[in-house]
Amino acid sequence: MSEESKHSLPVINNGMSRRTLLKGVGATLGASSFAIAIAPIAQWAKDTSVDEFLQQHYKELSSSDLDQVITRLEQDAKDKYGADVTIRDHQPLPDVQFAYALNLSICIGCRRCAEACHQENNHDRATSNSYIRVLEMDKGSLNLEHGKVNYDHPVPADDKFYMPVQCQQCENAPCVNVCPVEATWQEEDGIVVVDYNWCIGCRYCEAACPYHARRFNWKKPEIPKQEINPKQGYLSNRIRPQGVVEKCHFCLHRTRQGQLPACLEACPTGARVFGNVLDPDSEIRWVLENKRVFVLKEELGTKPRFFYFFDE
Repeated sequence: MSEESKHSLPVINNGMSRRTLLKGVGATLGASSFAIAIAPIAQWAKDTSVDEFLQQHYKELSSSDLDQVITRLEQDAKDKYGADVTIRDHQPLPDVQFAYALNLSICIGCRRCAEACHQENNHDRATSNSYIRVLEMDKGSLNLEHGKVNYDHPVPADDKFYMPVQCQQCENAPCVNVCPVEATWQEEDGIVVVDYNWCIGCRYCEAACPYHARRFNWKKPEIPKQEINPKQGYLSNRIRPQGVVEKCHFCLHRTRQGQLPACLEACPTGARVFGNVLDPDSEIRWVLENKRVFVLKEELGTKPRFFYFFDE
């Protein structure tokens, strides 16, 4: 990243380390609330290096500082997992606003999208974690609370339809609004990201998300060396440490390089549509202009960038 592009980002907490930030949050929340919020830190702090704990916020890192951080993280992957990885800082593309649409008429509930997400984003293998939940819904109902995630029968089932749910990349994101340390924010292309090295694990964002789209790493991710995806992004699919929150990021390490999200490429029915809504010739633009699209929980005013539609 150039110095100019770095400086174009808003700078917060100038000169502040996470250690200083934690002290400030403690004073704001009060002793008891703060102790509960950061309890996970006690479990992973012993495995956190001094350099990592004192690292500045992503937006404050100079290009040389970021290079050093990335070098350290690549070495950590080698030391802890035996894997050679390459981590890049993928920047938003100019004149791009990403959006996603999903055709519920042809989604068959196979969950290949969730599996692709699991593999692409270096999720913990023991928990089979993924950023995508596929809900089995009764036809005629859009009540997410009645959707079933753990169905174990052949799909598609009669009188059912399937609704994959992941981060909606909300323009008015509740998760961003509640983060006490500004560890999560929305970038210029609409993707909501997390600085995993600045997150303090309070999980306020997880509680605030109305789509249950955030995940918390309760323990160090378990991933066999041979299964690690070596092409990683600093704000996307690098292996997250224990004690932080993570989420879907539209595979920005792919999409900011002109590729499609892994979940879309895995879909066998073509139910997923992704692209730049500022491009009048894009497929996503055509869907938004010609289909009757809707967003989840519109009444909350979160303004998602993830849309759903049925064929008529």
